[in-house]
Amino acid sequence: SDTTRAILHEAMEQQTISVAKAGITTVLNSRASVLAAANPIFGRYDDLRSAGENIDLMTTILSRFDLIFIVRDVRDEERDKAICRHVMGVHVNAGGPGGGGPEGAGGGAQDDQDDEPDDDDDDAIAEKAMRVAEEGGKLDIKTFKKFVQFVRSRCSPRLSEASSEVLASQYVKIRDSVRARCAQAGGDTAQVVPITVRQLEALVRLSESLAKMRLSATVAAEDVAEALRLFKVSTMAASETDATNGQDLLQQSAAGPDRDAYARCESFLRSRLPPGSACNKPRLLEEAVGAGMNANIVARVVRAFCQRGEFVEKNSGRVLKRIK
Repeated sequence: SDTTRAILHEAMEQQTISVAKAGITTVLNSRASVLAAANPIFGRYDDLRSAGENIDLMTTILSRFDLIFIVRDVRDEERDKAICRHVMGVHVNAGGPGGGGPEGAGGGAQDDQDDEPDDDDDDAIAEKAMRVAEEGGKLDIKTFKKFVQFVRSRCSPRLSEASSEVLASQYVKIRDSVRARCAQAGGDTAQVVPITVRQLEALVRLSESLAKMRLSATVAAEDVAEALRLFKVSTMAASETDATNGQDLLQQSAAGPDRDAYARCESFLRSRLPPGSACNKPRLLEEAVGAGMNANIVARVVRAFCQRGEFVEKNSGRVLKRIK
């Protein structure tokens, strides 16, 4: 709603939250990291629509997030098996030693707690952290909390001249690539996440955070490279979906028989409607279904053609005309 958007905007822009309740009117500080998740406005991410149409949030809010990930439910056998193994592993191990289940609340969990270093034993915590850093393994929760506390209070890395030059040059290249895509798309494509100076500041924050994890006083080239990689696979990937605007996403989001079905629908529609011709849309859909095609797939292909500019709908969507 507009009220929710206004509250988010205030919290992320001014870092304050206004409270007016029970006769109390005040302004609270909100200096904290924000981790947000939201569903698409259609309930499921539609690959044939732009990221802006799926997200439906103001660019002034989206541009304030350092990283934006679009998580799609892509049908892939290996990926589905890996997810199943993870979910089943969580339930299978829930009752084991240290697990979160009722059985794990007994002696096994207590034994694990006895092995962990005490909160006040800084030497033991430091020793365990160094052992994990040198030999590998996992940090327990207590050690991890102490590590985060130490990093926040003691470590403040700064950009070196070389790192700042790399960031500046890469930022300019990203801006140029976005400008080129917009010009190729006709010059009127609005980016759901505009690449502005805020994104440059996000890259600086990411680089400094990566250096903090290494307890380094300066930001190294490897930190900048990793920050750029994270930015490109998240925010830039979300921004680039607007430039494609559904083109070729039919084949990318489908596999096996579905991909062949999309190709058959595209071939049928192009042969049925030569350039410049028009026909009744419901009748065209009936003909496609009569030819053994799936109605949902046909509708998606028609919508993709309209977004590409090949087809145009007239008379409130009742007539379909092919432009090119």
